[in-house]
Amino acid sequence: MRSNPRRAGHGAWPTALVAALIAAAALPAHASDATPGRQALDEAWWTGPLLASGASTLPKGRMLIEPYLYDAKPYGVIDDKGKRHGAPGADNWGSQTYLLYGVTDTFTAGLIPRFGYRRAGGRSSSGVQVGDLTVQGQVRLTQYKAGGRTPTISLVVQETLPLGRHDRLDGRPNDGFGSGAYATSVGVNSQTYFWTPNGRILRTRLNLAYTRSGRADVRDTSVYGTPTGFSGQARPGDSFNVDLAFEYSITQKWVAAMDIGYQRDAATRVSGVDGAGDAFDRRSPVSQALILAPAIEYNISPALGVIAGARIIPAGRNTTASVTPVIAVNYVL
Repeated sequence: MRSNPRRAGHGAWPTALVAALIAAAALPAHASDATPGRQALDEAWWTGPLLASGASTLPKGRMLIEPYLYDAKPYGVIDDKGKRHGAPGADNWGSQTYLLYGVTDTFTAGLIPRFGYRRAGGRSSSGVQVGDLTVQGQVRLTQYKAGGRTPTISLVVQETLPLGRHDRLDGRPNDGFGSGAYATSVGVNSQTYFWTPNGRILRTRLNLAYTRSGRADVRDTSVYGTPTGFSGQARPGDSFNVDLAFEYSITQKWVAAMDIGYQRDAATRVSGVDGAGDAFDRRSPVSQALILAPAIEYNISPALGVIAGARIIPAGRNTTASVTPVIAVNYVL
């Protein structure tokens, strides 16, 4: 992928953009959208940032389709002291698609299927692989109103079903795109609007989520680093994620977006016996990651938009530094 690892900072512009957006968000801005000189809410079209999903639910009978395409490209390994070391190049192509339906005006249900293809270590996947499938339900608790201070808030519950391959990967290690374990995630999504000094809208989201996984039965070579002949179980660690996102309405159709996220994954434990019958017990360290996702949106209409950007992990502990170019289409029908 790359011959030389990049520096963690990726230049000064992401830091400057983050600082500018945070400063704008701190301004007194909950004025009514009818205030003279301020952009009206219906004059701004949105696709949504790359990472933070919306707090609003779909109107009853409406459907949202949002396919994402990406390529995760590692450029380093970050150790437990936060120091980055070089890593071999790789391409992890993938897709995930949000398929959501408004059951009622305040409840949206849907699916998130995933597919992937990997090229790493001189080997490639045997073909496009199926990843784990997520089932989602979202209940809206409050709704933002122009001129008010109450944000839109919703409760989101997800159950991930282990459909992707995770073990018995002897000879095909790049075919592993699953976890082998059921996982339950509970989160809170929030969204509100601010007006910057020039009258343009800054839409903000703050999402929190906690995920707890079950146990996975593991045989032979697996995504958990087990050897041929292994027999045992893996228990993925719990995960916590927080995402603060900003979208600045440059024009009705063009929007600049930025996600600032933090993810903490608890230790994963793998135990069993190896091919020689000896005890095998491995515990991965706790990992932490800073996540940045700058992007630009182009909205063809209020119901159709495209977003392109990158998910960047420049810092953390016991994690992989990576750059992931992303493009997605958001369509509500």
